[in-house]
Amino acid sequence: MSVQWSSPVPCIRTGRSGHKRVDTDEPVAKCARLSESSGDSGLLGSSPGSPVCAAPLCGTPTHQGPTRIGQFLLLPLADRSGVHSALDMDTGEELVCKVFDIGLYQEKIRAYSMLPGHRNIAKIKDIVLGEQKAYVFQEKDFGDMHTFVKSCKRLSEDQASKLFYQVASAVAHCHQAGIVLGDLKLRKFVFSDEKRTHLKLEGLEDCRILAGAEDSVSDTHGCPAYVSPEILNGGGSYSGKQADAWSMGVMLYTMLVGRYPFHDPDPATLFSKIRRGQYCLPEGLSLKARCLLRSLLRKEPGERLTAAEVLIHPWFHGNTQDNTGGSEQDVSSTEQTVPQIDLEPEDDLFC
Repeated sequence: MSVQWSSPVPCIRTGRSGHKRVDTDEPVAKCARLSESSGDSGLLGSSPGSPVCAAPLCGTPTHQGPTRIGQFLLLPLADRSGVHSALDMDTGEELVCKVFDIGLYQEKIRAYSMLPGHRNIAKIKDIVLGEQKAYVFQEKDFGDMHTFVKSCKRLSEDQASKLFYQVASAVAHCHQAGIVLGDLKLRKFVFSDEKRTHLKLEGLEDCRILAGAEDSVSDTHGCPAYVSPEILNGGGSYSGKQADAWSMGVMLYTMLVGRYPFHDPDPATLFSKIRRGQYCLPEGLSLKARCLLRSLLRKEPGERLTAAEVLIHPWFHGNTQDNTGGSEQDVSSTEQTVPQIDLEPEDDLFC
C-alpha cells in the first residue's frame, strides 16, 4: 500500500496509473508495515517537506478500537458518523478525521479549493490516501452547536447574537463564492475553542457549487426540521441561497427558544406545519430578535433576508435587551408580512 500526503487542497490531481494500494480492516496492533514508494504520484501530490512516508496504514476504521493511518491514530466518534478523533503521533496534535471512499473524496472536498479562507470555516490540514479510502484531517473542535444549545436549554440574546453572527458570516462567505450549503443546521457548526465562543462551519461535503450567478438547485436532501416550505411544495428547482436563509432562521429560533419552530413526531404533520409557516414567538424575546426571526422564517423565499443582509441587521448592534413582547405570539399565515417596529431610520430595511 502507498500513502500520499497533501497540506494544500488545491494540489488535487487526476490519474492513478501505476499504483497498487491495499486497505485492510485490522486494528493497529496487526497493521503491516509499508515499503517506501518513490513513484507514488497519485490523486494528491506530496507537499513540500511531507514526503511519501513508510508508515503503518490500516484500512477503513470500522471497529471500535484505535486504528493507525500513517502517523495518525484514529478513534471513532460515537455521535458523529464517519468522523474520528485523531492524534498525530509525531507532533502530539489532536485533530478530527473524515473518511471518504477514494472515488468520491475529490468531489466531497472540491469546495475547499474554491473557497477563500475564512475564520468561521474549517480548513483541511492534511490528507492521507489509501487504496479504497481517503482520510481528510481537520483541526480539533470542542463540540457542536446542537449539543451545546441542548445542554443550555436556550441561549441568552447576547450570547446567541455573538454566535449567530459567526454563522451568518460563514454562510454569507460561501454564498459570495457561489457555494450553497443545503443541509444547513446547528450540528454543522462546531466550537474551535474550549470556552465555546468561536464557531466554524465544520464541513463543506454536502454543499452545492453553483455554475454561475443563478442559484437554482433541485435536490431535496436535508434535515426535516430545517427544510424550507418551497422544497416541500415540490415543483422542481428552488433558490438554494433562500433555502439556506430559512435554515438560518430555524437555527436562530432554536438557539433563542430551545426548541425547533416546527416540530412533530409525525413527519407528515411536521411538513404540514412547515408549509403553513405557523410558529410561536415566546414572550421575552426582544423586538429586534423577533424582527430578524420573522425576516428569515418567511414562506415566500424572495422576502427573506440574504445572509449578507443578516450581518447588518440591528439586532447585532447596540443593546439587545430592548423592549420585549408581553406574551407568546402565534405567527400565522396571515402574519406573514414584514413586522412593523419602531427603529432608527437606517434600520427600516429589516422591518
